[in-house]
Amino acid sequence: MNSKRYFPNSSASTLAVTRGFTLVELLVVIAIIGILVGLLLPAVQAAREAARRIQCANNLKQIGLAMQLYGDAHRGLPPNGNYAWSGSAVVTKNAWSGLARILPYIEQESLFRGIDFNIGYNLQPGISSRRVGTFICPSEVNDRGYGTDPTFGNKYWPVNYALNQGTWAVMTAKSAGMRLGDGPFSPNRSSKLAESVDGLSNTMALAEVKAYTNRIGGASNAATFALAPEPPNSLFEIGLGVFNPTSFTHVEWVDGKVHETGVTTVFSPNTKVMYSSSDGKKFDVDIVLATETNPGDTYAAVTSRSYHGGVVNIVMLDGSVHAISNSVRREVWRALGTRASGESASVLE
Repeated sequence: MNSKRYFPNSSASTLAVTRGFTLVELLVVIAIIGILVGLLLPAVQAAREAARRIQCANNLKQIGLAMQLYGDAHRGLPPNGNYAWSGSAVVTKNAWSGLARILPYIEQESLFRGIDFNIGYNLQPGISSRRVGTFICPSEVNDRGYGTDPTFGNKYWPVNYALNQGTWAVMTAKSAGMRLGDGPFSPNRSSKLAESVDGLSNTMALAEVKAYTNRIGGASNAATFALAPEPPNSLFEIGLGVFNPTSFTHVEWVDGKVHETGVTTVFSPNTKVMYSSSDGKKFDVDIVLATETNPGDTYAAVTSRSYHGGVVNIVMLDGSVHAISNSVRREVWRALGTRASGESASVLE
């Protein structure tokens, strides 16, 4: 008997057909992915910014605690620079900032031990060029060195947390005893916490600032005022000097001058203090009529600013940290800046 075996036909007609994506389908998938990414990206960015804001608040909390520990150990808050009148000019006795003095209390003991406070910070680039992470907000876009040094590259490093030096006056009547401002920090003075009679929970210790903010001075760095000028409401109320676009504030954490490690409450948080240069460019500026080393009265509008969107973080003298809205009433903001003016402003108002 003949038996026949039949095998499947291997022709193309009997094979399963594998079908790929058409160009239209591929474009639709790409479009859907793009939409999903577009929806998720803002949420991811918001989550990251929320984390940076929390870290910023933690930095301020640590600095606030360090100030309290320093105050207990030294029976007063650290001075922000020290100056004297020689009979014809201001003499710098000690230029170091109050922030430099609290280094041991923020786990920077080794850096602190390297400082010789009897020598100017400008002669110690091994210290001044160092980045101190606790002094930098994670949202700062200009987290980079300032100035040049042949050994260390940069000579200084910026700071994002500034000492509250009061409303407007910082150091005036320099040839007649030197009057100081109404904030808890100032040059030449180591204020006791008990002197903040407005209450530790009602008095700001430090506030956020932006590094590399443009600075402009007064028309004369020798100008003095028989009657203290009122805090201005705008640039137009102030006689200003020549604008230099390479002059900045808050680029040297070692320097005790108000434009480097200080803040005042003339303008509410994140106020745009706009200056138009001769070539039509606009700059958001800080104003210092005369620096502490000039013979003129030192009045300063150094504004608290941040990258957190609608708020700045501050720490009070009692160590509590708060996010203050841009819309805070100016009188409340200025009340938070004074240590003994009789107000009882609350950050919760």
